[in-house]
Amino acid sequence: MLEVADLSLHYGRHVALNRVSLKVGKGETVVILGANGAGKSSLLKSIAGITRPDGGTTISFETRAIVGRPAHEVVEAGIALVPEGRGVFGDLTVEENLALGAYAKRARNHAKESRDFVYDLFPKLKERRAQYVNTMSGGEQQMVAIGRALMSKPDLLMLDEPSLGLAPVVVGELFKSLGRIRERGLALLIVEQNVKMSLSIADRGYLAEAGRISGDNTAEALLGDAAVQRAFLGATH
Repeated sequence: MLEVADLSLHYGRHVALNRVSLKVGKGETVVILGANGAGKSSLLKSIAGITRPDGGTTISFETRAIVGRPAHEVVEAGIALVPEGRGVFGDLTVEENLALGAYAKRARNHAKESRDFVYDLFPKLKERRAQYVNTMSGGEQQMVAIGRALMSKPDLLMLDEPSLGLAPVVVGELFKSLGRIRERGLALLIVEQNVKMSLSIADRGYLAEAGRISGDNTAEALLGDAAVQRAFLGATH
C-alpha cells in the first residue's frame, strides 16, 4: 500500500532523515518508535506532502507516486495525517471541524456515513457537536482531530504522538478507539511515545534513531526485545 524508499530530508545543513525506507500493507498497523529528534514527525510530514524531501526519495501509495505532491493531493489519494498538537480549529465547533475534514472530493459523497462513524466512535463529540473546540479538554480535542481526519475517507491514517499530554485513562480510551478504526480495515501508521500501548494494537514496528531506521520487527517481537525494553519501556510505565 505505502512504500517509502531512500527518503532523505535536510533543514538547511541539518540532516533530519537519511535514506529512510518503510512499508505499510493494506489494513496493517505499523508503529514508529524513537526518541525525540529521531525524525519521526519529519517522516510523516514528508509522506503527507507538508514537507518536501530531498531528490532521490521515492514515496508511492497504491502503486502511484506521491512524492513531491502537495498536501491536498495526498489527502485525495487516501492518506490523512493527525499532526502532533492536533491542529484543530479552536474557534469553530465540533461539527464545523468535521465538515472541513470532508472537503476532499473523495469524501464529499460519504460525509454523512463518515460523520455517523465518528459519532459512534466518540459519543462525546455527538453530545457536544455545537461546542467550540477551544473550550474542550485535550482528550476531546484529540477526538476532534482524529474525527476530522476520518472525515476525509482515508485508506491510511497517520497519527503523530496521539497520546501526548493526555491522562492515562484517556490514553486507554484513545487506543481502544484506534483498535476499532483498525477493525474497519484502515491502515494505521503511528508515531507514539507510549510504546506498550501502541505495540498492543500494532502488527509491526520500526525503530528510528538519528534520522535513520535502525531496525524493524513484529510488534510481539519488539515487546519481548530486551534492548527495546531498556531503550523505551522503562520510561513509559
